[in-house]
Amino acid sequence: MGGIDGQVSWVLECDVKDGQLDAFKELMDEMVAGTMEEPQTLNYEWFISEDGGTVHLYEKYADSAAAVAHLNGFMEKWARRFMDCIEVSRCTVYGNPDESAREAIAPLRAKQLATWGGFAR
Repeated sequence: MGGIDGQVSWVLECDVKDGQLDAFKELMDEMVAGTMEEPQTLNYEWFISEDGGTVHLYEKYADSAAAVAHLNGFMEKWARRFMDCIEVSRCTVYGNPDESAREAIAPLRAKQLATWGGFAR
């Protein structure tokens, strides 16, 4: 499957709470800088709607262990402030996360889509 076996990724859709956009922007900058230090994080991209009310996070990890390591760091450093700024409206997980990754992702009530085919360059 050309580079996608074992990888775990997700898209997290969030609604920004009223009055929290500036705080969320500051937190995003901190989270991007911190996550950049994780060598097994392959993609960590944030997208925002024109009105600043909706944010999508696209995250891709080399494997389940890398996803769990990121989530553990997130819980320790940023989770409380993150949840103060947003409401999670949807999460979709892609790939075949192992049991530890599924447990770490479980609080997001994510829809799981298993790898079926394709490739990555």
